[in-house]
Amino acid sequence: MNIENLKIFTLAVFILGSSWACKQESKTVEEPSTDKKPNIVVIYMDDLGYGDVSAYGATELSTPNMDKLANGGVRFTNGYATSATCTPSRYALLTGMYPWRNKNAKILPGTAPLLIDTEQLTLPKMLKEQGYYTGIVGKWHLGLGSGNVNWNEKISPSPNEVGFDYSHILAATQDRVPTVYIENGHVVNLDPNDPIEVSYQKNFEGEPTGKDNPEMLTMKWHHGHNNSIVNGVPRIGFMKGGEAAKWSDVDMADHFLAKAQDYVKQHKDEPFFLYYALQQPHVPRTPHPRFEGTSGMGPRGDVILEADWCVGEFLKTLEKEGLMENTLIVFSSDNGPVLNDGYYDDAVEKLGDHTPAGPLRGGKYSLFEAGTRVPFMVYWKGKIEPKVSDALVCQVDLLTSLADLVGSNQKGQDSEDLLEAFMGNSEDGRDQLVLEATSRTALRQGDWIMIPPYDGPAVIKSVNIEIGNSDEYQLYNLKEDIGQQNNLAASNPKKLEEMKAKFQEIRGAENTETEALELK
Repeated sequence: MNIENLKIFTLAVFILGSSWACKQESKTVEEPSTDKKPNIVVIYMDDLGYGDVSAYGATELSTPNMDKLANGGVRFTNGYATSATCTPSRYALLTGMYPWRNKNAKILPGTAPLLIDTEQLTLPKMLKEQGYYTGIVGKWHLGLGSGNVNWNEKISPSPNEVGFDYSHILAATQDRVPTVYIENGHVVNLDPNDPIEVSYQKNFEGEPTGKDNPEMLTMKWHHGHNNSIVNGVPRIGFMKGGEAAKWSDVDMADHFLAKAQDYVKQHKDEPFFLYYALQQPHVPRTPHPRFEGTSGMGPRGDVILEADWCVGEFLKTLEKEGLMENTLIVFSSDNGPVLNDGYYDDAVEKLGDHTPAGPLRGGKYSLFEAGTRVPFMVYWKGKIEPKVSDALVCQVDLLTSLADLVGSNQKGQDSEDLLEAFMGNSEDGRDQLVLEATSRTALRQGDWIMIPPYDGPAVIKSVNIEIGNSDEYQLYNLKEDIGQQNNLAASNPKKLEEMKAKFQEIRGAENTETEALELK
């Protein structure tokens, strides 16, 4: 090879080598991932009604942060909880299973055993399998332990045994003992020299109660809430000890908000799931002094505004941490509204022109629409186009739909894959849905709902809510009669028989007997 040819050959080798090296280097440079799994947040309210949010028609309350989610994402007009009470709805959301399939899925006392079987499929378990860090902050109310909890030791099983890596919760509700926070199975700030004792059967000797010591109360009870007194508020159930661990009611919203914000900051570098379960506007309504009197409707209105502020502050944290574009947010409520739910707190007297149920009939505890049709929106900045959807969707569908989103083939027993509807890409929702209220069930199918006959009173007088009981079948076309004023059962027997057959196919043999409802 002569000198000229050698030079040409050497140059060619150099060029090819440089090109190969550049390609190899470009392969090692980490490019922005286009398939990074989104963070998932479920913001869950407690007793928030269809008409309590301004995006859903409220005119006497302004909820700009809830509205941001509703107006910036998919706002569902036919979005449902599975049940008209709290424990069953939470069970369905986390398990993808109708609550009526579990005979114990009822409003639980604070001492109830864990309702979810530790071997059962759950939403957080499914997400953990896909590499998510999973957490719950807020209200639990699905039982703890095996039925005989020692609150002074690690409590197990708890949310941590059904799929949550992190849990910071209140055991049941704000009006039930024990009135302490529990983190990863341990009571927060517990003094071992002041052990906690809890009973729902009898009081502990020498402990004052709301019934016997009204002079100690800052909030007057109306029905049911007359046992142990904590922070001047009479509760359901009896508790002794644990003084250093007891929560401050007026600081609860701030407390849970801070925990939710910390969770996001600590896990922003990995896919995370957060179930942020606010306690508002469930009783006792104890707004922080910053929010007292801000609604003009008394404490119930005030805590809705407080909750809206919490939602806004939480969204600001996602924005600040650069997470909004990769976070799917679901917002909803566990059941419909109630005004007087055990305390005198001006909810009835100061209601004014506000309609917590909006155009719907009934409320919490009810088989009428206001019991289970709730605010329901899905938001994902830059990924979901704003729209209003009439698709029939339910919280029970989140497990299977989110499994589809993250690439899992897991499916809940009663959970349908409605991902396209949740993303706003389709108007196709469920064909039918079985709804539940205090052991009674009804069938929603298309635009229709059929309520079988049930024994018992038509109205719960203590809370002044129609609950759907009647000695006759009820059939309503919700598209034409959203307020359920025109029972078509007699005039449309063909449709009634069709729905009765479908209901029996899903639900089994009819049972018109109802269990006694204990409002406390």
